[in-house]
Amino acid sequence: MTRIKIYDTTLRDGSQMEGISFSVEDKLKIARRLDEFGIHYIEGGWPGSNPKDAEFFARAREAGFRNARLAAFGSTRRADAPVESDPNVRALIEANTPVITIVGKSSDMQVRVVLGCPLEENLAMVRDTVAYCKRQGREVIYDAEHFFDGYKSSPDYALACVRAAAEAGADCVVLCDTNGGTMPEEVAAAVERVVGEVGCEVGIHTHNDAELAVANTLVAVRRGARHVQGTVNGYGERTGNANLCSIIPDLELKYGYETVGRERLRELTPLSRYVAEVANVSPDAQLPYVGLKAFTHKAGLHVNAITKAAETYEHLPPEVVGNTRRVMISELAGRSNVLMKLEQAGLAADASGDLVRRVIEEVKRLESQGFQFEDAEASFELLVLRLGPGYEAPFRLLDFMVVSEQRNGGEILSEATVKLAVGSDTMHTAADGDGPVHALDRAMRKALAPFYPQLDTVELTDYKVRVLNNEAATAATVRVWIQSTDGVSTWNTVGSSPNIIEASFLALADSLEYPLLRGARVPGDTVTV
Repeated sequence: MTRIKIYDTTLRDGSQMEGISFSVEDKLKIARRLDEFGIHYIEGGWPGSNPKDAEFFARAREAGFRNARLAAFGSTRRADAPVESDPNVRALIEANTPVITIVGKSSDMQVRVVLGCPLEENLAMVRDTVAYCKRQGREVIYDAEHFFDGYKSSPDYALACVRAAAEAGADCVVLCDTNGGTMPEEVAAAVERVVGEVGCEVGIHTHNDAELAVANTLVAVRRGARHVQGTVNGYGERTGNANLCSIIPDLELKYGYETVGRERLRELTPLSRYVAEVANVSPDAQLPYVGLKAFTHKAGLHVNAITKAAETYEHLPPEVVGNTRRVMISELAGRSNVLMKLEQAGLAADASGDLVRRVIEEVKRLESQGFQFEDAEASFELLVLRLGPGYEAPFRLLDFMVVSEQRNGGEILSEATVKLAVGSDTMHTAADGDGPVHALDRAMRKALAPFYPQLDTVELTDYKVRVLNNEAATAATVRVWIQSTDGVSTWNTVGSSPNIIEASFLALADSLEYPLLRGARVPGDTVTV
């Protein structure tokens, strides 16, 4: 089995994405997780560019990576200056990593316009820097920046640049589509030629400006590249880098190459979401393989088919990459959607009853009023339970009132009063808050606290409002979506109304009712009518 080395540059290229700024501790956390996953190379940053990266390398020496080799990144020496005294090269050596990655210009235009030096001097810069780092006993990777653009304008010079690195002792020359605009057939032809003409390993580094980073990486491997660079989730400058969360399973599962090993692919989705969490970036739900929606089914026809054979609408089992199958409930849902959703929720529905029909009818009715259950599974489970026989809600709303006022141009004050019934008891409470929804939430919790102290651990983690019919202006129907957690589990609820306070209350009430019922219900309970 052919082995492809995976080189992760999330900590450098990934950090150049707008909105991402890793602390030293963040970088160490991600590096440890990448090492556990089996990544072969971790590029930690550019020690000569900023104190944070220099600190990272100092601390990373003690990390004790088991699988990965740490790489420090930097550029060739400056023009017309000795390599031994170049401060950037000195910083690379002082980082004391087993691998040094040298980036150099490989386009004649870039040399003339950006560096402003003769073409021959650039070749000398490449040779001198690679050779010097090799003399220090390091594995050296040469990143041929702008290689494909340079190959189009002057193929002989682009090839001379990678030959210079290889002849100076580079262990691998990496061809970079730095601007991300090269087409797959151009990548294929160039990689094939380089593989045939240099005496060292060839790698590929692509950007996604033409939505081809993954495709170009795969094409390069098929033409002989054996070293692949990319980032987790495709993070990177502009539109991002090649996404390793797609490349790795493509290589392992579709082409049969060896990367991190198939067993480790089960940790791919957790890795993707862990890095997103540390980066403080919302996970992209539509990412292939690892996204929340990657194995999500909505149309009733599709769900009916996958209940018989999952491969009818899935190219591989989600568990292979650590993901899960999800079934959506909407106006497009059929009987199979509801049955599968009930099974996933631990509610074993009696297929001979008419519960499924009633659930479908109720979903369609509520969605016509603005509700949406696709990402509000807790509200959907409550809907099912409420349609079943003998359902007793843990509490019932009798009435509520919310008042917001501003006095003398000062701070706006909000107060909510709530009357709830819990069994035969009636609780009438009031609370203030930073806004009307906050006040309503506090008043509800205050009323329920004597009966359900377990709600103390429940907190709201996200709150979103969407206007459904903009043309109605301030009279528009709004949908409120709430995410809640008890520190162990997370659940989503929804409410809809032309009145934003009522919509918020409906979602809030579900967010508090759901954990109470979940704690009392035994998974596998049968729901029939």
